[in-house]
Amino acid sequence: MKKKIQEFLLYLKHEKNASIHTINNYRRDLYQFNAYLSTRKVPFSKIDHMILRGFLAKLHQKQEKKSTISRKLATLRSFFQFCIKKKWLEDNPAKLVSTPRQDKPVPTFLSEEEMTRFLDLPQSNKSLDLRDKAILELLYATGIRVSELVGMDVQDVNFSDQLIRVKGKGKKERIVPFGRQSLESLRDYFRARTTLNKGKIDQKAVFLNFRGERLTVRSVERTVAKYIRLSAMQRKVSPHSLRHSFASHLLSRGADLRVIQELLGHESLATTQKYTHLNLKRLLEVYRKNHPRS
Repeated sequence: MKKKIQEFLLYLKHEKNASIHTINNYRRDLYQFNAYLSTRKVPFSKIDHMILRGFLAKLHQKQEKKSTISRKLATLRSFFQFCIKKKWLEDNPAKLVSTPRQDKPVPTFLSEEEMTRFLDLPQSNKSLDLRDKAILELLYATGIRVSELVGMDVQDVNFSDQLIRVKGKGKKERIVPFGRQSLESLRDYFRARTTLNKGKIDQKAVFLNFRGERLTVRSVERTVAKYIRLSAMQRKVSPHSLRHSFASHLLSRGADLRVIQELLGHESLATTQKYTHLNLKRLLEVYRKNHPRS
């Protein structure tokens, strides 16, 4: 099965233009399933919906999140569909397996006051602190994903027009504006960027680590976690919370939902609509103030 998995991953990379992050997730999921098959000595030709249900039951026993289990099932569906295309299977055994009903947690976001305090935390003029300041400012100013941020190249930043070009899911490009404070932070960081690792740096990547190499998603997650600890917030906040805050604050100040959809790079408006319930209080205020019979 490992050879089939490798061929599937190459298909994702070269034909579907999947991101490295997506491919790595698929690889982990499929290798985990392959390990499950090995422990039960189930050959590839004998995989059926009962085997899949046993695998999902094992994940439930390990108390995996429903979202994680759903993703692994989606991975298997895609893989088996590829196997049908290659004539390794006649039918998709995952089609008879139901996707777990998802919990719908409210996205975590910061108030405007909390965000202001949070963004002011990196205050020194050290190169890495200037980098951190630019990262936090840009994540909040644009709402881009962390994977999009670390994938940015120097040529993707237009300082004069205050625009960045990012590659989203499926390598779809979009242009996103950023504000004055992000501009100042980026300029400060770019002046310090060439001093990292005594100037021996990746000239292409925007955000670098102390060795002058392109930052990873995990590195940015650790950076945000560091400032969350410094802020002494008593709730779970992640880099994605800055994206949620960006959308929520725009919506509360009257931005059109379709504009926010475009900025976030959502394919479906339904994905963006989850932010409307976060601003219910604001919507009620506007309704009561403006509707003639409220």
